[in-house]
Amino acid sequence: MPFLRVIKEALTSITGNKTRSFLTVLGIIIGVGAVIGILSIGEGAQSSILGQIESIGTNVINVMQYSDGENVTSPKPLTIADAEALTNRSRAPHIQRVAPVLMEQVTFTLADASEKSMLYGSYSEYGDITGLEIEEGAIFSQSDVESRAAVVVLGPEMAERLTGKRSGVVGTMIRINDFPYRVIGVTKAKGATQFNNPDLMAYMPITTMQLRISRQSVTGSVQYIILQAQDSQSINAAIEEAQAILRESHRLNPRQGNDFTLTNQEDILNIANSITNIFTIFLAGIAGISLLVGGIGIMNIMLVTVTERTREIGLRKALGARKADIRLQFLTESALLSLIGGILGIGLGWLLGLIVGMVASNFGTPLTPVIQIEAILLATMFSTMVGLFFGLYPASRAANLEPVEALRYE
Repeated sequence: MPFLRVIKEALTSITGNKTRSFLTVLGIIIGVGAVIGILSIGEGAQSSILGQIESIGTNVINVMQYSDGENVTSPKPLTIADAEALTNRSRAPHIQRVAPVLMEQVTFTLADASEKSMLYGSYSEYGDITGLEIEEGAIFSQSDVESRAAVVVLGPEMAERLTGKRSGVVGTMIRINDFPYRVIGVTKAKGATQFNNPDLMAYMPITTMQLRISRQSVTGSVQYIILQAQDSQSINAAIEEAQAILRESHRLNPRQGNDFTLTNQEDILNIANSITNIFTIFLAGIAGISLLVGGIGIMNIMLVTVTERTREIGLRKALGARKADIRLQFLTESALLSLIGGILGIGLGWLLGLIVGMVASNFGTPLTPVIQIEAILLATMFSTMVGLFFGLYPASRAANLEPVEALRYE
């Protein structure tokens, strides 16, 4: 039997009962839509996260306190003295900039407005290392750090919440934990991320923060230190130099492990990439279960169809139809049901990604779902294979019917 005729007859059978056919493929539609939607959202989230990390630069190194629990029993905290040691260009020629960082949640107030958010204290180099851009005014200078000036740089959203505007804020006096500070700058808007909202943060000289705000138990201690290598090719050399200086500063003997950890942006990129991939695959696998449920639904309806068309099958066999022809007919119907469900599921997946992207945008989170052609092909092929697999038993049952018994069937 010509294959085009088989497809035509399969379509006629499917369209003969549109409601039942639609309910049959609904599981496939939901399954394919969920898989494509989740993959597109995962891809969009991955692109957003990696973009934010890469925007800082691939030549940035983070130094944090760490103990392996075995060789280092009393790890020393990171301090401003450690940061100063790292600025020695004769010992660390591949390290271009160094910035120790303090951070703490504080309360910002102006008149009746009050907001809680993160405050960062650092050197003036912090902006150059992290790519912090100023929209209005300027970031604090080295002289502000040395004089412990009571100045602060606000994120644009924090400035708007306190003053009702994002421009013309420089010179305004605000209070942080009940101490007065003068606003000297407002950063450029970056938008919220999956982890935080930099537009709600604020920045001040680390010396001012140590004097008035920080609750660090050890004088001069900081949460972490960020380094900037000369370029991305100097990363490994800068890490080696920083490690040697910090081990000497912390007086660690050769038998002791490091009581700090050095992480570059490439490591963070790889970790973020692995995490998003794992979550995306995990969620797509869960969504894929509905494809199997849809396949079972197709098998169920095809078995009903075989029962309903028993006399037709017997008549065809009596007129010379072979087992292969009957099997092909029912397998084609099953595959077409899955293929139609897969095509409709692509539209559902696109719509799901679009809705999630719009919701994320309304919450200020930069997330643009990305629907890749590979995901569409994979979901469509898988749904078709599900239809073929679950249609195999009904097709074989139809093909094995005896013509005489089939013609007698009422």
